Amino acid sequence: MNAAKLKPSKLQPAISARALSVFRGHRSVVKDISFELNLGQILGVIGANGAGKTSLLGAISGENSDMRGELFMNGHSLGRMRPSDLARARAVLPQQASLTFDLNVREVIQMGAYPFPEALPVQVLDWVNEAIQDADLSSFANSRYDNLSGGEQQRVQFARVLVQARAIAHFNGHAWIMLDEPTASLDPKHQHQLMKRIYQLSRQEKFGVMVIIHDLNLASRWCDKLLLMKDGISIANASPTLAFTPETLQKCFDISMHVVPHPKNLSEIIVLVGD
Repeated sequence: MNAAKLKPSKLQPAISARALSVFRGHRSVVKDISFELNLGQILGVIGANGAGKTSLLGAISGENSDMRGELFMNGHSLGRMRPSDLARARAVLPQQASLTFDLNVREVIQMGAYPFPEALPVQVLDWVNEAIQDADLSSFANSRYDNLSGGEQQRVQFARVLVQARAIAHFNGHAWIMLDEPTASLDPKHQHQLMKRIYQLSRQEKFGVMVIIHDLNLASRWCDKLLLMKDGISIANASPTLAFTPETLQKCFDISMHVVPHPKNLSEIIVLVGD
């Protein structure tokens, strides 16, 4: 299937999974999960270490094909899409992104446009400049990538993903973004900025976002829906106020947690850990 010849689906663009199981060898690491992700929506995936979150994201992004069940992206069976098709439909930020080339920050960010050789240089330059602003990278945009701290490199990789997503949206009208713990190595300021920007872009530029995130309060603040996982099984799939209850959090993390109203916005909640 040639990437340029993918026929658009007549269905509303969405990512949908029905009774999806993902395997690692003979072991099922994701078990019979169903959900739907729509454009303009952020789906947070929550769970303890080993819950199957990264395996699920690997299947949704097309990087893990050992699965059973139904999985569709824009009406196409995701398992039948070639890597070149996927690169023109979704952008992925893995948990750890390593580079073996000596590149500067702008060159790394520009890599996000590689799946689109037909993009005009002026378009790519605009996308790169926008992503640099989005990720707060202006002060070292021309620095060597390997001279940056781990958190700074993470922001560069996030900017690369945004360039790819904008290129996808430019040619397709929308884009999907998959983020695996994007805030893990960031300070509180940049954690908040990254999630806020993703929230804004999901509304402004027709992005649908799946994000694995450990900070429960960031998830509550910026995600539209939450998928809570335990041992590969979905134990909640709902809005933050419905998904985050003391009972589901206890089941998910095996620790007592309290859920209280936000002091400034009563429509939001805060999760506190403690007996």
